[in-house]
Order: sequence, then C-alpha cells, then structure tokens
Amino acid sequence: MTTSDRWPDLAGRLVADGSGQHHVMPVRVYFEDTDAGGVAYHASYIRWCERGRSDFLRLLGTDARRMISPEPDGPDHHEPAAFVVRRMSCDFKRPARMDDVLEVTTRVKELGGASVTLVQTIALDGREIFEADVTVVLVAVSGKPLRLSETLRRAFASGRQPG
Repeated sequence: MTTSDRWPDLAGRLVADGSGQHHVMPVRVYFEDTDAGGVAYHASYIRWCERGRSDFLRLLGTDARRMISPEPDGPDHHEPAAFVVRRMSCDFKRPARMDDVLEVTTRVKELGGASVTLVQTIALDGREIFEADVTVVLVAVSGKPLRLSETLRRAFASGRQPG
C-alpha cells in the first residue's frame, strides 16, 4: 500500500453539486503561516491556493509531475509543460488565525485556448474569508504557450461552472 493509498483525502476531494464539479481541500493554519499576532500572513493564502490548484489537477488525473515529465509512449504524450500563473486578483475579506481549519475551494470559471481561469475561495466554518480569480496558462518548458489538449479540456470542462 502506497502512502497515497493510506491518505486518500490528503489532496482534498472533487465535489459535484448544482454548480458543477469543484475541488475542496482542508488546510490548517500553522504558526509558520502567521505573523507575530497569530494572524495568517497574506502570502499564506497564495500558497494554500497553489496547493488547491495542484491537488485539483492531481484529482482530475493530470498532475504537475506528469506534465513536466510525460511518458514518451503514453496515450496523451505532449511536450513537457506546466501551468504558470498569468494573473491573480485577490480579495482578503476576513483574517484566518493560528489553528483555524480552512477549506480551499477551486472552481473552473473559463477555458481559453491555452489558459484556464479559476475562482478559488477560502472559507472558515462556511464563511468565505478570501477569494481569488486566477488565470493559469499552459506553457512548454521552452516558454511558449501550448493549447490545452482534449484530455485537459475534458477534465477541466467537468469542473466548469454552468452559465
């Protein structure tokens, strides 16, 4: 049994509801995430969102490691690539404090040719304390943008908000 098998919820989980499929991941606020007053430092929210995006990809079946080092004989072989953040707009609504258990939710807002725009929220006890609109672009290791493959497009489309 692998470590991943022993901790199935470590990456959070995909949830389907009336707004489509999305990813939810719990995160605890540790001392290292806070300032001297025990309030979460603003950069911690960015790290938690990055983890949410990474685990969302992982649970959709397209993790970052496979994108950087694709299997040469795999069914969806492509040039080594990664998603990079192009734009991020953040709204810090309320503070998180040491030992709070938060939920990071990631939803697909829009699919472009080489980009995906996500809405990420962080909630404490069901109350939203942070929101970010994040646009990521699929980029080859050479630096050029790459079109989303049909496999990626289908995976992200399953998580897209209707309307």
